[in-house]
Amino acid sequence: MSELIEIVDSLENKVSKLLHKMEFLKQENRLLKDELALVEQSKNSLEETIKVWEEKYDSLKLASSMLGSNEHKTETKHKINTLIREIDHCIAQLSE
Repeated sequence: MSELIEIVDSLENKVSKLLHKMEFLKQENRLLKDELALVEQSKNSLEETIKVWEEKYDSLKLASSMLGSNEHKTETKHKINTLIREIDHCIAQLSE
């Protein structure tokens, strides 16, 4: 009977340790999820910043080519043609 009590005590001890470890892992998981959310938020913010800077860069390239720079002339012509087509399309829609 003594051996049975020792086995039960041993099992209780192991279950207790497992429960404690499970709680610790739950807390760690919660912390990691919070950290992941912060990192994703930071990433999204940086992506928005990159998008803004890319738009500014494109605007500067366009302005530079309009001021006589030969570097981006073809790209500027394509952009102007696209804008003209969009304006023509809007005028056509307004005429209907």
